[in-house]
Amino acid sequence: MKGLLKVLSPFAPDQSGAAAVFYDMGCITVICDAGGCTGNVCGFDEPRWFRNAKPIFSAGLRDMDAILGRDDRLVDKLRLVAEKTDADFAAIIGTPVPAVIATDFRALKRLAEKRCGMPVVTCECTGTRLYDIGEEEAYMQLVKTFADTSAEASGKSGILGVLGVTPLNISSIDGDELIRQHYKSQGYDEVYCYGMGAGLDELKLAGCAEKNIVIAPSGLKAARYLEKKFGTPYELHYPLMPVNVAEAIKGIENARVCIIHQQIAAEAVRQQLEQKGCDVTVASFFEMKKDLRRAQDVALETEEDYQKLIEEGGFDYVIADQLFRRAVAADCYKEWIPMTHFAVSGKLEEAQCAL
Repeated sequence: MKGLLKVLSPFAPDQSGAAAVFYDMGCITVICDAGGCTGNVCGFDEPRWFRNAKPIFSAGLRDMDAILGRDDRLVDKLRLVAEKTDADFAAIIGTPVPAVIATDFRALKRLAEKRCGMPVVTCECTGTRLYDIGEEEAYMQLVKTFADTSAEASGKSGILGVLGVTPLNISSIDGDELIRQHYKSQGYDEVYCYGMGAGLDELKLAGCAEKNIVIAPSGLKAARYLEKKFGTPYELHYPLMPVNVAEAIKGIENARVCIIHQQIAAEAVRQQLEQKGCDVTVASFFEMKKDLRRAQDVALETEEDYQKLIEEGGFDYVIADQLFRRAVAADCYKEWIPMTHFAVSGKLEEAQCAL
């Protein structure tokens, strides 16, 4: 069965990625489910929930609600919440239930905006895709809805936007502050990490940014949209090198290395290793943008793909989340260097990242 995980744990799904992007946006987040998906987001995939809980609601769909497609009940619930919550907009995120019954999210958006009197964005997540797809859709919905050309007349300058900053990508609950400090030291007046720290007011100023930095593939599509609409240039960069990885690669030279992580983070490690004569392969279960891939890179689809890559690759070093280690024999490689990926293991970086 394709996609069956016999050793590895399930990765964060698309609705968790969408919820992560919306988390700090000052919105009412509604997960269109019966309750289980919302519990999974808050209990496992969103570490900020335990420090600073935000309004994330379950639609609480019952069997007949789902079967009959009673969108009006969902909208009535949302209206009651909107009346009691000081929110800028609402975000409705799909799950397997609306995917199976073919919910019309465009109609749901129009109905909700009319009754609630606030902007509503929707993400047609299915629960069958991975977190980065949900993040990508959430970013696109936000920039298309709120990044306005009128913002260019606001007089703001010295702004750097950073796309892809969520705990699922950076495996840190405080990494956004490190990113802001890093780029402010380079002379930027304001650094907006869309997904962590920056809210809707900052997003509306996206048209004023001097540049955007993309630290994960989930932010690349939005960066290209902003470049096309506002002429904002973007660069791919991952500034949060884990301390243990930074220390470990100092002693690696002329070796075969496999890095398994989100594509842009893995590329940042590869560039350092290549300066020391290493032959490096990047692999990921998540999005592997074709224009960023090299010939030796591998887009993993199944657990068997991953096992074959490591067991037959002849790698001296593997740099990846510790969870992956349990699915392959220890004699397949010389040394394993842990590089935490929260979307994989649900673990956060314990040590501060090296900038």
